[in-house]
Amino acid sequence: MAYAIVEDSGTQFKVEPGDKLEIDLRPLTEGATTLTFDKILLISNDSGVKIGQPVVAGASVTAKIIGEMKADKIFVERFTRRKGFHRRVGHRQRYIGVQIESING
Repeated sequence: MAYAIVEDSGTQFKVEPGDKLEIDLRPLTEGATTLTFDKILLISNDSGVKIGQPVVAGASVTAKIIGEMKADKIFVERFTRRKGFHRRVGHRQRYIGVQIESING
């Protein structure tokens, strides 16, 4: 089973072909259908394990873009006791859903 460890926006993911990920939203070119990750920290396949120092040279992971999505809404509440101050703010994180297609390298 081939897999890779990919770094994207400061977060590391262990990915295999067919996996679905939620990555941080980023500006994409109009009509883009694929996304390529080039910061590959480790690749494991039939020929062995390649460990990068810090990244594996010439390696890449290709993913198909599923679409822009939103996470569930979370609420952040602040208050000061005995002063009558309270504030509630909602936030919904936006991200891009991708499906891993191939691991090259």
